[in-house]
Amino acid sequence: MEILWVLMALVMLGFVLIPVLRRRRGAIGLVPPGHPDAADPANYGFAREEELDIRMPGPDQDLLDVLDVVQRTQDYRAAQQLLAGTPAEGEPRWQRVQAFAGAASLELRQRPGGVSEAPGGQWLRVWRAEAPKDAGGAAVHAEFLVQQAWRTATPGTDEFRIIMEEAKAVCGEAALLAPGDPVPYIIELSVARGLGYSREDFEQLWLKILDRAPNHMGAHLAALHYWCEKWHGSRELAYSFAEAAAARAPQGSLLAAMPLFAVFEHLPEVNLVSGFYQSEVVTKAIHGALHAVHSARPDDPMQAHVRHLLVFFLVRGERWAEAMNQLIEVDGHVGALPWTLSADPAAEFAVYRALAVAGYEANGGSPATLPR
Repeated sequence: MEILWVLMALVMLGFVLIPVLRRRRGAIGLVPPGHPDAADPANYGFAREEELDIRMPGPDQDLLDVLDVVQRTQDYRAAQQLLAGTPAEGEPRWQRVQAFAGAASLELRQRPGGVSEAPGGQWLRVWRAEAPKDAGGAAVHAEFLVQQAWRTATPGTDEFRIIMEEAKAVCGEAALLAPGDPVPYIIELSVARGLGYSREDFEQLWLKILDRAPNHMGAHLAALHYWCEKWHGSRELAYSFAEAAAARAPQGSLLAAMPLFAVFEHLPEVNLVSGFYQSEVVTKAIHGALHAVHSARPDDPMQAHVRHLLVFFLVRGERWAEAMNQLIEVDGHVGALPWTLSADPAAEFAVYRALAVAGYEANGGSPATLPR
């Protein structure tokens, strides 16, 4: 999505190595003999770069159809109906709230409005004005404010704090309108990160989420960002949180992949050499994530998030065939980490895909040998 339209504006490495990859792909040992440009991803049925959907990590046709209607007609009611019919405790409601908020935010950025033009995202303002007691509208509004704060203001400034305080207030409204819904509290996790909640305040918020949805993967990913902030915790605290989540994950839960996300969050703190991606800590995290996707339900909406991150680590670890196996599952949608950290997620994804194809073919692979 961008789901998530940026899973939470992370302050990270920025992947300075990717431009180098585009100029000198063999320089850091990611590519075996054979140039990536000589391999054609289209031979594997992969989508062209311009066809890649950056809005979501995987397919959600109901959401896509509703987004099209809302943005074409500027009528919020289709979004209201979709959220009303989406169970509160599952991952899809959280992802759809993020998608609607991201769509409104993107519209506003593209059309800020003026004397003769209404600002983009007007449908969300109308939704809140006409249905102030609608829980879905309140949740989308809160998430919209969070995304606006991270995208348009500088953390630590008065502007940033004002927007985040407003988001916190709207989170409270949404929680009152739907007491059993974890989504308002998950949104507040980003507020906690932005406003610098104390550890005690954060843990009280986290307990409210655990009471409602103890195995919610999206909530755990949002909480991980809090522990990764340098003023709240450390790499050890983040790893401890991720490993504890994986250890208590029920059978078939993608929480077993949490350590891989913790490793990814702390890439700026390690030496970015190819050997690191074959190290014990990364190998263990990769194996946990592979086990998670293999044992999860086929329709688990968080599978795509894990698979996209696996593509990143498997390519960097030169595990070409395994990377290809993940690519055939997620190709077509790129709205997930790590691609959403780039200004051009589709291009970022396409680079790694080309590397995977080249590595696979340089080691004897072909479209005929790739299992489907």
